[in-house]
Amino acid sequence: MRLKNCHSFHDFRRMAKSRLPGPIFDYIDGGADDEVTLRRNTSAFDTCDLVPNVLRGVGEVDMSVTVMGQRLAMPVYCSPTALQRLFHHQGERAVAAAAGQFGTMFGVSSLGTVSLEEARRISSGPQVYQFYFHKDRGLNREMMARAKQAGIEVMMLTVDSITGGNRERDKRTGFAIPFRLNLAGLTQFAIKPAWAINYLTHERFRLPQLENHVGMDGGALSISRYFTEMLDPTMSWDDVAEMVREWGGQFCLKGIMSVEDAERAVEIGCTGIVLSNHGGRQLDGSRTAFDQLAEIVDAVGDRIDVIMDGGVQRGTHVLKALALGAKAVGLGRYYLFPLAAAGQPGVERALDLLRSEIERGMKLMGCTDLSRLNRGNLRCIERNWMDIEQYRSHQ
Repeated sequence: MRLKNCHSFHDFRRMAKSRLPGPIFDYIDGGADDEVTLRRNTSAFDTCDLVPNVLRGVGEVDMSVTVMGQRLAMPVYCSPTALQRLFHHQGERAVAAAAGQFGTMFGVSSLGTVSLEEARRISSGPQVYQFYFHKDRGLNREMMARAKQAGIEVMMLTVDSITGGNRERDKRTGFAIPFRLNLAGLTQFAIKPAWAINYLTHERFRLPQLENHVGMDGGALSISRYFTEMLDPTMSWDDVAEMVREWGGQFCLKGIMSVEDAERAVEIGCTGIVLSNHGGRQLDGSRTAFDQLAEIVDAVGDRIDVIMDGGVQRGTHVLKALALGAKAVGLGRYYLFPLAAAGQPGVERALDLLRSEIERGMKLMGCTDLSRLNRGNLRCIERNWMDIEQYRSHQ
């Protein structure tokens, strides 16, 4: 399959599957336990239908948004994800360059494979730094100071990962960092020699943000041990409030799913929240971000920027989220499969296709700019939210 023949998320996924060894493909593709939440993240969008308006004079449309003080040329951004150079040797470099070309935001993870400083030099667009809360408070302060010095615009603390999810696909192949594959996993690598050649003929795999703690040699922690030994499961709202004050700028919590937690995020001074179940990779059976969106927007949307991610595969998914009140939508697998399939050209093609879908959808909806989208443009097959009055009556 060739890149020019990729026209949708599913095409990119198939192309990535043909290139990647099974254990690495499953690491991107899989979720926790029975993967119920993973599947629902996308199917949730099918519970709402779009209601277009016509004869609105939509020769030109404006799809720009401002979120957490950052102006984006399109209402989606490349959410921070781990281990990107494992999927393609360009890794975060490809994503940063593509995001910059399309005028949108991108993120680098604590478990990223390119330093946040190098990524900052590649793109002039706004950059997010995603990090976890460590038992070592000094390490937390060090990470924020480093991000500030690098010119990072938005700090994003992931709050739904105090322990790793039960990802059974990885267990079946023995996938881990550093590699500790079982026979089934090794066999999958053997039948995809092109990936191995690519991996071995480029620079050494590194985790620059945490290479003194997590790495590829025997003296460093594995990724699984990083989650179980270095992250602090006692993290509290007081801890986060202190970090928000210390950062003194745009600060976002990723992994918020309840109205109560959204309210607390506002109270401690966060400027954004990302409704997310971590792509279905943590707590299986949890509600989808799309299903929680209206309820949380009604509660706090006038005081904090509400973003969502999870399951987005089409421009119409983005429009439905914006109609419910999201300020922007985060992408994960949507750009990871194109990255794995073809590096920077793959990410660029995926973002270009999504931009075209959003533009086309806006024209067919009769919207000259995204502010015109509202809940009047949706009819829901099943009501998946309570309005704010109903919520308050339950308190």
